[in-house]
Amino acid sequence: VNHYWFDLNRDWLPLVHPESKARIDFYHQWMPNMVTDFHEMGTNSTYFFEPTKPYGSENPLVPRSNYDGLNNMMAKYFSKALDDIGSLYFTKEVYDNSYPGYGSTYPDIHGGLGIVFEQASSRGHLQQSLTKQVEFRFTIRNHLRSSLATVQGTVNERVTFLRHQREFFTSSLSSANTDPIKAYLFGEANDKTRLNTFIDLLLRHKIQIYKNPQSASINGQSFQGGQSYIVPTGQKQYRMAKSIFEKVKSFHDSVFYDASAWSMALAYGIPHSELRSTRFQMGDAVTSVENQSPSFKEAPYAYVLRWSDLNAPKALTHLFNSGLYVHAAQKPFSVNTNGARKDYGSGSLLIAVADQEMAVNQVHQAVREASIHSGLQFDGVSTGTSVSGIDLGSRNFRVIKKPKALMIVGEGIYLYEAGEIWHLLDTRVGLPITKVDKIDLPNVKLSDYTTVVLVNGNYSDIQNSWVEELKAWIKAGGTLITQKSATAWAIKQELGTAEIREKKKEDDTETPRLDYVTSRDYRGAKRIGGSIYEIDLDITHPIGYGYTSRKIPIYRNSTLFLEPSNNEFSTVGLYTSNPWVSGFVSKENRELIANSAAIVVSGNGRGRTIMFTDNTNFRGTWLGTSKLFLNALFFGDLISEP
Repeated sequence: VNHYWFDLNRDWLPLVHPESKARIDFYHQWMPNMVTDFHEMGTNSTYFFEPTKPYGSENPLVPRSNYDGLNNMMAKYFSKALDDIGSLYFTKEVYDNSYPGYGSTYPDIHGGLGIVFEQASSRGHLQQSLTKQVEFRFTIRNHLRSSLATVQGTVNERVTFLRHQREFFTSSLSSANTDPIKAYLFGEANDKTRLNTFIDLLLRHKIQIYKNPQSASINGQSFQGGQSYIVPTGQKQYRMAKSIFEKVKSFHDSVFYDASAWSMALAYGIPHSELRSTRFQMGDAVTSVENQSPSFKEAPYAYVLRWSDLNAPKALTHLFNSGLYVHAAQKPFSVNTNGARKDYGSGSLLIAVADQEMAVNQVHQAVREASIHSGLQFDGVSTGTSVSGIDLGSRNFRVIKKPKALMIVGEGIYLYEAGEIWHLLDTRVGLPITKVDKIDLPNVKLSDYTTVVLVNGNYSDIQNSWVEELKAWIKAGGTLITQKSATAWAIKQELGTAEIREKKKEDDTETPRLDYVTSRDYRGAKRIGGSIYEIDLDITHPIGYGYTSRKIPIYRNSTLFLEPSNNEFSTVGLYTSNPWVSGFVSKENRELIANSAAIVVSGNGRGRTIMFTDNTNFRGTWLGTSKLFLNALFFGDLISEP
């Protein structure tokens, strides 16, 4: 993993990290014909090289000439190199070629060939396998032999590689011509930062974007002319554009090594629509991201800021650090600002100029700095009387406090998910989070923290005395945030009240008799390896602040299902009756997900437990749902269970 505990071999598509951005920039300068990706696997394995599992693990957007031609052609070189030294190996059984975000798959969708090698690991110097000791020099030898075979094969077959790359991009244009989808239209009127981040992602992948000059309304979504964009499919990067926008539901296989859905448009929560007619106009080409340069004008009475932008938590943290008191609106309102009426949703921030413990000029300066730091426009108002909705002195403006968060890490805690939260707060918000190993929990003074975060993992070895201390801390006003298996553990420990939905068994259903060899595929189909669903979000609840649409996509890779809360107001997120959007899921799991709870809040004394069934920060790229977690963090103490 890197500094933030991410596996960068999943980041070739999302490009969350600077390491990946630099790699992709260089990749597109070079456009290699061959890319090799060397890894280690369990000590008791042997050696793996491609081809991977035919059809089931292959990306349907990649031409068959990649898998049937180049892959099999190079496999002959690898097998000879390892046969010569007597090394055992295997092919075609496992690993995944479908997700386009690996080092071994990104080249496939750019006219090259990506190959993954997996070596039984010595885990440093020496390990005992089932048959012999595996030495470090042995593992290096196998990778070195494969490397030399790669060089030899690529040079020998250079004509084939060059022809493949040329035909790849030619076929991209011909495939686009026959594709019924002629373009993708997208825009985001309420979150300029998230929109610009998405545009930057497209540009880094060399996808052509054009401004949309005409306003349009498609499938209930409105796209404003001049403020929305068009990605035509008829371009060299046709296959990458499809990968980022399309929703896939049809698969050759039911077992996935990794994610089965990866739409970046859904991950970013960007409203978008397919255009199936050629009757659309394209404006100027977009070649760079527009800088956000907010203006600033001193306000005599107060400043207000919408919570809908991705950078709003970053602005709030800066305000906290400046020593300002900040209120959050619990109901919508409208005010006159700069001579025009402007509407503000729940969660919008209010900074009253006179209601501070600092001089007025210092208040202005602090807000100005927050605006520059976040790139967001703070609107000034001269009166506490609203045009509509609550006035600025209403009880429905609640003071919010800077959260002090603790996250449990250590043995048995899922490293990636902890790293995703750390990365989110460190790089996008600027808010520190304390990470404490499980074994050190007896030394933690919970009263020093407002929030405790539990990610997916095993908490069964935590001492009962600390669990009781955690219960008392919640009752005293603390906020516990859990996700996935941590949610199930919290329910079992009575830290939060919710009911786990179990698979329904019919009394007269007979257990099927199946062949032993099919067990892996049978069990694998019952997993949710990573797919996308729709939830209905209560946007009047603090967890839903900043969202303007109740229907949002969410990523799921767990089989934890919750029943809706017995309290009518506590099921903040509910999977819709037909929630499946993209990726593989079995019929049985689809039925379990439908109308189940995605987010439940459980009150306990003056505190609360906020339970997520999913990871809203998956791989640092689900910017469309990361606000759910941030709302739990920033607005947790505003929540009481009605």
